[in-house]
Formats: sequence, C-alpha cells, structure tokens
Amino acid sequence: MNDPRRLPGVPAAAPSPAERQAAHEGGGTTPGGAPGPDADAAQAHGHRGSAAALALAALGVVFGDIGTSPLYALKECVGGEHGVAPTPGNVLGLLSLIFWSLILVVTVKYVTFITRADNDGEGGILALLALVPERLRNRGTKGVGWIAGLVLLGAALLYGDGVITPAISVLSAMEGLAVATTALRPAVVPLTCAILVGLFSVQRWGTARVGKVFGPIMVLWFTALAALGVAFIARNPAVLAALSPVHAARFFADHGLRGVAILGSVVLVITGGEALYADMGHFGRRPIRLAWYGLALPALALNYFGQGALLLQTPEAAESPFFAMVPKGPLTYALVALSAMATVIASQALISGAYSLTHQAIQLGYLPRTRVLHTSSQAEGQIYIPVTNWALAAGCLALVLVFQHSSRLAAAYGIAVTGTMGITSVIYFVVMRSTWGVPLAKALPLLLLFLAFDLPFFGANLVKFLDGGYVPIVIAAVLFTLMVIWKRGRVILAERFARAVPSVEAFVRGLDASCRARVPGTAVFLSSRAGKTPNVLAHHLKHNKVLHETVVLLTVVTEHVPRVPDRDRLQLASLDKGVHQLLIRSGFMQSTNVPALLRRAAAKHELPIDFADVTYYLGRETILATDEGRMGKVTETIFALMARNAGSAPSYFNLPPERVVELGVQVDL
Repeated sequence: MNDPRRLPGVPAAAPSPAERQAAHEGGGTTPGGAPGPDADAAQAHGHRGSAAALALAALGVVFGDIGTSPLYALKECVGGEHGVAPTPGNVLGLLSLIFWSLILVVTVKYVTFITRADNDGEGGILALLALVPERLRNRGTKGVGWIAGLVLLGAALLYGDGVITPAISVLSAMEGLAVATTALRPAVVPLTCAILVGLFSVQRWGTARVGKVFGPIMVLWFTALAALGVAFIARNPAVLAALSPVHAARFFADHGLRGVAILGSVVLVITGGEALYADMGHFGRRPIRLAWYGLALPALALNYFGQGALLLQTPEAAESPFFAMVPKGPLTYALVALSAMATVIASQALISGAYSLTHQAIQLGYLPRTRVLHTSSQAEGQIYIPVTNWALAAGCLALVLVFQHSSRLAAAYGIAVTGTMGITSVIYFVVMRSTWGVPLAKALPLLLLFLAFDLPFFGANLVKFLDGGYVPIVIAAVLFTLMVIWKRGRVILAERFARAVPSVEAFVRGLDASCRARVPGTAVFLSSRAGKTPNVLAHHLKHNKVLHETVVLLTVVTEHVPRVPDRDRLQLASLDKGVHQLLIRSGFMQSTNVPALLRRAAAKHELPIDFADVTYYLGRETILATDEGRMGKVTETIFALMARNAGSAPSYFNLPPERVVELGVQVDL
C-alpha cells in the first residue's frame, strides 16, 4: 500500500511521533518510560521567557478553570441537591476529600505523570493519541480503531465541558450580587447572559492584547483566595485536622453509598485538571509545575479550609460560603467584580481550548474543514473559529436560561470531565506500554491507581444524569457520532478513488496516448494521496483531452505532530513529461498556505512555474446517499450534509479564488 506521507523514491523526512517521543531529542524518555534529566528543558523548547514569567502567564490561562472552583464547589457539597448537612464531622470529611482530590488527581496524576506525555511540547487528549503507535491507532476496519474511537469520545466530552464551564463560572460569580442584596437577584441571569455575549463577541479580536493582564489578575485572585482562607483558619485552626485522610474514610463509613454520591460534588474541585494538560503546549511543563506548587495549590487549599472553618462556626453560611467570607456591602461587590474577572478568564481558557481542539480535529481528518482565523502574527496557536465560537455561545446561553441557578447547573457538570479523565488514564497506559516500553509491572499499578479515583468520580456523577448530567452526554454523543461518520466517510472515499485511478508512474507512461495537446502554463492538481493520480486530474483529462505544459501533483499531509520543521515540510519528485509531485507536510497545529509553499518549492528546485499563469484544480464530490453504498443511507446522508457545509478548500489552503477550477463527480459510498 502506498504511504500517503511519502513520495516514491524520496526518503521520509522526519521520524514518527512515537519515535520523537521515545528519543525526545536528547531530553526525553528513557527506555523505562521516565523522563530523562533534561526533559523539562526539552518540553520548554519554543517557549520564550523565564520560567517565572511563563508561570505567571500560566496562572492566567492554565489555572483559570480550577482556580474559580471555590466559588461553587464546597457550596454544592453542603447545600446542593446531593449535598450533606454542614455538621462538624461532615465539614471535616468533605475538606479531607477535597484536599486529597487536589493532591491525588491534579498533583500526582496530571502535574507529575500525565504532563510527561507531551507531543513535541503539546498536550491534550488528541496530542496523546498521536503518541500511540500507528499500528494501534489505526487498528480497525471502519477508519477508526478502538483507541482512536476512545480518544474521540474523550475529545467530544471536552466539548460538553467547554459549554458548561463558562455558564456555571460566570453565573456563580453573578450570584454573589444576590448575597449582597436580594434586590439584585432578578438581575443575575440577565447580567450573566450579557457578560457571556460580550465574552464571545470579542473573541474575533484574539487574546493577544488582553493576555498580558490575565496573569496579574489571577495572581490577585489567588492571593485573595489565600488571604480569605488564612483569616478564617486563624479563627478556627481545628479545621486543619481535615488534612488527615482519616476524616475522609470516616465520612464514607458514616454515609455509605451517599458518601460515594457526594463525590459528584467534590469533583467540581478538580475539573480543571484535564484543561491543565490540554494547555501545556502554551507554556511548558516546568512553568506549570512552578505555578501550581508556588501559588495555585496553596491558595486553593487555604481557601477551601477557610470556607470549612467558616462553616464550623456559622453553618447557616452553607448557602454561599465563599461570598459569606466577606461582610455584606462594598467588600462583597469588590469580590463579585474580582470573581467576574476571574471567571471570564477561566471561560476564555476553555473557549481557546475548544478552538485548538477543533483545529486539531480538522487537521487530523475527524471534522470537516471550516474557517480558521489567526489572530496573532507572532503566536501561531492563537486562532479564532467562528463556527465553534458561536456554537459554544448558543450552548452557554441556553444552559443559563434553562437552569437559572449555578446549583442546578452543577448537576450537569462533572460527567464530561470525569469521563475524559478516565480515558486519558487508559491511553496514557497504552503509551507507557507501547511507546515507552514500560514494564507491565510498573505501568499497571499506575493505571489502577488512576482508575481508583477516576471511576468513583465518574460513577458518582452518573447519579446526577437525570438532573442535568445528560447535557454533556448528549453533546458528546452527537459530536462523537459526527466525527466517526466523517472519518469513516473520508476513508471510504479515499479508498474508492485509489482503486479508480492508476499510479502516478502509470499515468505518466500513458500520458502521450491520453493527451491530445499541451498548453502553456502550470496546472496544480490537489490530491489526497501521494503516489496516486488525483481523481480530478483523471476526470479533467478524460473529458478535456488537454493538459498544461507544467503539472504539479500536490498532496497535503497532516502529521501526528504539532508542527513540522520548515526543513522537512516540502518533498519534491520530478517525473517525466513536465509532471512533478509535491508533498507538503503540516503539523496538526499548523496552517497550510499552498501558494506560499509552492513558491518556496519552485525557488528551491528551479521549477518552470510562472505564478501569474497558475491554475489550481480541485475535485468536489456530490454524495448520492443511496441504499447501495457501504456506509448505509442514514450515515451517508449525514456525511453528505457535513460535506456540503464544509469550508471551501480554496479558503482553507489560501488559494486565490480567481485561479481555482473545481470539477465535480457523483459518488455513492
């Protein structure tokens, strides 16, 4: 079978992602799977600035979600529908659960272990998939193997989390107004909607201009969390007894199954763990660890214990323990304002993460093309995707209008992120065994440790399914189905065209017989598979019988790495009779400007191309969706609908519209 990533006779330009991870360019994993001594340096590659400066910036992006959890987490544990009474024993038990969840899930699992699995510095569940050996990743008969399918489900669940987080975060902050005065209670939902509309409206301008203030605001936020916590701990230091896990064990012993169910509220403390991994590529592992241990973890722990100390003294504060930590009046309004800024930043991080996730899915072939706008000339990762932005906006506004209160919305929160957490643990185990070669005796205990808290958290959240937990599940199910259908349809389509057209060598040999005339100029035919004649070229020659003097068969391949170095992006093979093959390799975080890259190739290899006389030929398929295809009528109809609404290839590849010719063909899959 032809390798779509190589031209015949041209050696591969770069190692596979798994090989890159195993070698880690001198600073990565050892044969046992543990990072080498220079791992942090390798992972900080490409991140400019000191570790302290990057840690400051990380506070504004990476820890926005987990940093705003004190607004609602303990409140749901003692006042929500599935909460328990704020008795001294319950408060100490809950604080112990919260503290050890932060330690075991965020600190041990994510900060210590999961962040080691970077793909050229990039994190996130799709980047983790790229580290899985290709023989396992593509195992399956329908275009998506079980490992890839599991990762796609995790990515789909993250979209569900991305819809809920801005809604619950901003709504929780605005509910502080009702604590200050009941007269403002009717304004909570309208103000929340106004802030969300404003937040999504400014996304098209990008985050570059406001990014510099994110870090300092979050430093102020975490400092305020710590200061409030210390003040109340000083009044009741007995609350520190909850540092002992004995209180957590006693809580489970006292409450039985209901004690397990409370994990559905405790999970709100750690919902930012997966986002921490996903945003790792922006800053590197070392700055994230520095920010976590230096400020985020201490501030969160102190604030939760401060809220617990308040509840021990004033159980009636359970309705809103966070805002009850300051006297009613100006301080409450100031805390609401700071909370609003913090929640907007937290929402911004998840919105940006949704853009990155969508971009990666498009590049890897799991979603159809759509419009991707780069909002910074210096930072390639800063992008804006209008379709994703307004879909998230509509979802957030709908949730706020339907649920009205953060306590109701909290029921919908948790299933998505805990599902993704469990999937991440399984795929991390696969990477440890298959990519890093870690012995089973070392890898299996770590997997069991991770699942020992992933599965109880997920199971506890299933209890909330009918109360709102169905929301992210429905979102994830729809997106997962669409991604699988799209991937499978593209695989079947590529296989059909590969069978219908000859190899490039056979095409060139028979060119004189099939072509009646050659005309001046250059024709660029885009192909999805190197080594095979583009279907659009075969279609064009069959009906028109003429061909340009210079022909470029151009294939764009997205590698399972974030970025392909410039030296490896272009591979050219010049054949006979004025035919050339050009392979453009892009990472899943890169965009592909075909005309610019074609100019580079022409200059380097002295191709006879007059760019004032270049025509780009693209194929456009019309899917018939009958009962006779391999996909089935229903799934093929969905695939056809997605194909019709996909972004145009000329726009996606930056082709000049006036030089593009599209030839259509009807296909039944």
